[in-house]
Formats: sequence, structure tokens, C-alpha cells
Amino acid sequence: MPRTIVDVHVVQTVPPSNINRDDTGSPKSAFYGGRRRARVSSQSWKRATRDRFGDLLDRFELGVRTKRVVELLGEEITRQEPDLAERAGELAEAVLTAAGIKIVAARKKDAPNESGYLLFLSNRQVQGLAELAVTAAARAGAGKLDINKAEARARADQHHSVDVALFGRMVADTTDLNVDAACQVAHALSVHAVDDEYDYFTAVDDHKQRDAEEDAGAGMIGTVEFNSSTLYRYATVDVDRLHDNLGDTAATTRAVEAFARAFVTSMPTGKQNTFANRTLPDAVLVVVRQTQSINLVGAFEEAVEDDAEGGRVVAAVSRLAEHARELHEAFDERPVAAWVFGVGEKRVAPLAELARRTTFEPAVAELGALVADRLAGGR
Repeated sequence: MPRTIVDVHVVQTVPPSNINRDDTGSPKSAFYGGRRRARVSSQSWKRATRDRFGDLLDRFELGVRTKRVVELLGEEITRQEPDLAERAGELAEAVLTAAGIKIVAARKKDAPNESGYLLFLSNRQVQGLAELAVTAAARAGAGKLDINKAEARARADQHHSVDVALFGRMVADTTDLNVDAACQVAHALSVHAVDDEYDYFTAVDDHKQRDAEEDAGAGMIGTVEFNSSTLYRYATVDVDRLHDNLGDTAATTRAVEAFARAFVTSMPTGKQNTFANRTLPDAVLVVVRQTQSINLVGAFEEAVEDDAEGGRVVAAVSRLAEHARELHEAFDERPVAAWVFGVGEKRVAPLAELARRTTFEPAVAELGALVADRLAGGR
């Protein structure tokens, strides 16, 4: 049976910024095609995408990733049955242990115990595990608490949230609870070579400045590293895997639409207050395939030069269109459908040879309708 794969390609210019830092505070980078490129990690953009989901989906379609899962579950147990507030932590630990999740002492003194790793649970799974704990407590009364392990594990592995279904979950102690990610996000790379720069800054001590006997020196001196770049961003969603994870066609369609909206419009927030660097993409190409995901980063193996005719964005879009066209011809690749939208004729026209030109919302709506139709059997 043909698959349904959604590829999202984005060309986006970011002004002076440091949206994703390494351990020294420098903007992340990578060598590609023998040249140093600006890089934004996939984890950083996945986090930004997840944060946007809160504006696009109901909270019960989302999840929580935390080590403080005993505290989280205890709060839900207390919400469901206030009389169990004093025992909520104990009950939370018991139901998590029954599900096969190892609980360890927290690093902070007097803090509730926690999982030994970040645990990704949907809000509905938290609710279901709390219900199981409340029921077990009522059944036990003053006797020994007994929580069915199979039931606890089942409640931790059903009703996956959209973010868990898209980005996956690994549970080291209980691999049965693992969820294979339906989405892959590439590290964003600049289409050109970059050299980082440094901003030397000073901060004035207001109170000291008003003292006539004090010197006029700065209260603080420092530097911050930055660069500016035109990025190529790419992500892909295996719709069939996503449907397996969610188990529902309508939920899968909502998830695809939400991901498309969130990935295209999100931006990691590193040093946002310092640089106010938030932008929207210059050009977006969405392609539905039935063979395999195809990252088009090969278009930029040879770095776009600083003096490219029409500017870097125009050159990058032209390169992207040419590479996609040649790749499709070489491998007899025939996309199911494709849409392109962006800013300005020069930035969109080359891609219009590969895809139907439209705007953001109609593209997302048509993508959702196509996904729903293919999942319903209209392939």
C-alpha cells in the first residue's frame, strides 16, 4: 500500500542573533560542503514547535515531559479525589512503579521523588493513571494497596498525545512503553558560509551615575557572540506511523495540520530579548510523497556566495528548485501533491514550477484534506 509522507522545506532569513547556543555560549555551527555554516539544532526547533502546539490544539491532545512525574501525577490524584491529598505522592509512586517506571530520590532535599529521566506522558495518560490510583486506594481502604501492573502499563501506553506521537518517547526501564517518532526534524543549516561576530556591550549603573563623586564607568561590561544567516530548514512526517501512534484519522489530520503550522511559524527563543530576531520564512515548499522522505539540503552543498545575484534568498530558492527538479527527474520521483508560498515573486516563482502556488492557510487546509482522504482509503 502506498505511504503518505509530508516533507516541509523552509528558506528563512534570520538577522543578527544567537538563537541556539553551544556550551560556550557561541551560536551552534557545522561544516558542510567544506564551509562553516550556521546551525540550529533539531532539538531546538522541535521544542519551539511543541511550544506552538499550545496555541493550536486542546491541552488534552498534548503531553508533558518531566522528571517531576510523581509531583505531576500527585496533583492530578488530588484534583480527582481531594481526600487523598496527603497520600497523593505515595499513590503516584505506586502506580508509576506498577507501570514499570523507576522512581528515584530527587536531587533537591525534601523534594518529591522523581523519575530517573525525562518522562513524556500525554495529559490523558496522566489522567488515566491517576484514575487507576484513586480506584485502587478506594478498593484497598485501610488494607494493602494493590495496583494491577498490566492495567497500569496499558494506561501509560494508550491515548498518546500529538507531541508524543510525533516526536516519540523512550522509556529506558520499560521498552514496551517506547513510542517510535513519526516526525524527523533536520538541523537547520545556513545556505552560505558564516563568520561569527561579537557585540561588546556596557550597562550603566543608574544610581552610581547620579553620584557626582563617582566615576562615569560602566556598571557591567561584556560580549555576546552572534551571526546572521539564511537557513534551510527541513522536517518530515510519516503520516502512516503517526496514524498508528494516534489510532484515529481525525486526530492524525489535526496533528499534521498543527505540525505544519507550528514548524513553519515557530522560532527558538535563545537571546530573543537581546536581538529581537523573530522572522517568518521567505519561502515554504510542502511536498506529499508516497515513496520516502527526501531532504533537499544537497542544493546547498556548494555554499551560496555573498555576491549572489538577487541576494542570498533568491539564490537559495533557485538552487532549491533546481535541485528538486533534477532529483525528481533522476529518480523518477512523482510527488502526490505540493504547495508553495512565500514573500515576493522572485522568492516563490522558481518553486512554482514544482508546486501549486498558494498562501499559508489554504496550503495547510488542503494538506489536511489530502491526508484525511488518503487515510480513509482514497489513495
